[in-house]
Amino acid sequence: MSGLLRRTVVDTRPLSHPDFRRLCLGQGVSFVGFQLTSVAVPVEVYTITRSSLWVGLLGLASLVPLIIFGLWGGTVADAVDRRRLLLISSVLTWAATFGLLVQSLLRLDSITVIFGLIVVQSIGFAISSPTRSAIVPRLVPETLVPSANTLNFMVSSFGTVAGPLIAGAVLGHLGYAGAYAIDAALFTAGLYAAIRLPRLPPLGEHITRPGLRSLLDGLKFIGVRPVLVMSFVVDIIAMVFAMPKALFPQIAAERFGGVDATGWLYSSIALGSLVAGLASGWIGRVARQGIALVIAIFCWGIAVAAAGLSHHLWLTVLLLAVGGGADLISAVYRQTILQTYAPDEMRGRMQGVFTVVVAGGPRLADLRAGAMASVTGLTAAWVGGGIACAIAVLAALAAVPALRHYRYTPRSPRPTSPTETPNPTSNPG
Repeated sequence: MSGLLRRTVVDTRPLSHPDFRRLCLGQGVSFVGFQLTSVAVPVEVYTITRSSLWVGLLGLASLVPLIIFGLWGGTVADAVDRRRLLLISSVLTWAATFGLLVQSLLRLDSITVIFGLIVVQSIGFAISSPTRSAIVPRLVPETLVPSANTLNFMVSSFGTVAGPLIAGAVLGHLGYAGAYAIDAALFTAGLYAAIRLPRLPPLGEHITRPGLRSLLDGLKFIGVRPVLVMSFVVDIIAMVFAMPKALFPQIAAERFGGVDATGWLYSSIALGSLVAGLASGWIGRVARQGIALVIAIFCWGIAVAAAGLSHHLWLTVLLLAVGGGADLISAVYRQTILQTYAPDEMRGRMQGVFTVVVAGGPRLADLRAGAMASVTGLTAAWVGGGIACAIAVLAALAAVPALRHYRYTPRSPRPTSPTETPNPTSNPG
């Protein structure tokens, strides 16, 4: 029985490394607050405009700065102390949250102000996210990177479960200002974790200055490696086609009775991710990660499509949770492929592109879903996206042999200290 548990229950060994433990737990606490804001903003926009299209345009408002500063932030993360960069970008994100609190207290009801603050928040996130991800392989041995990624996704999933459920109660009693205030308070946990990190100066023999040339070198590194290219392509397919979050306020209002259902809908995907993470001990032992990635995304698309056909809240939440479990598995494999394929001096740029794709995809999905719902209706926009995702990802697997044949080959299990240069010649591929 103990052997079975070790093979199936989440691997917690990365938490024995204090710096990673603080970073992971700090991210989990702050992410609870971030999710309150993520629910409050689209609900506030829908209340003001009564339009899912405007909710979808929130994604477009944050997409452009996300692309620009995500790519730029990745080049900076490869050239400066990553701890300092994480602190600066985190403070910028906190300032945007404080601005949302102020505009709510003043009862401005201004779409322009809200959208402007979302742009600032997106800039902070675009820089901090690739920096934080590039830090992880410096804090744990490479053999524990898949487990560390699983734990990171689990604490994020916990926040995405708890945050929207709390948001449903907070919005009903304290309003939008209460949600933004709680986010600002909880964010201090993430700041504390960043402050306690050791210095993380750039490593490697080919450190470049941030800028266009550095970015082009990173894109070239990706472009000649089909496995990396396809890890981004299948993620775009999964998010743009199938992510239905922009439709949650509308479906809650039309099918399930209003704001109380909104919290359950926003938490459902992460709830499935959290449950899947608790039973994720097997994930790190899968070698054929390319095929596993595609299977997980296919299951995500089918689960989302089925959820869009449901007229019962409990069934919709259950099906979205199934999709969330599949999404966690695919996310772990995408992140692990990227982190173990590149040497440390390239990881910031790799994570910058990863952030643009992973965070930009849902924003394009918001625009796609909102615009499509305004033309074809809610059900067609939701279900059609899930089916298109399942078909497209299978086609991608069939078209690219490198993805089908990719196997993860871990490097030496010897730990790497924050200031030790890893051996770049031992990268798989």
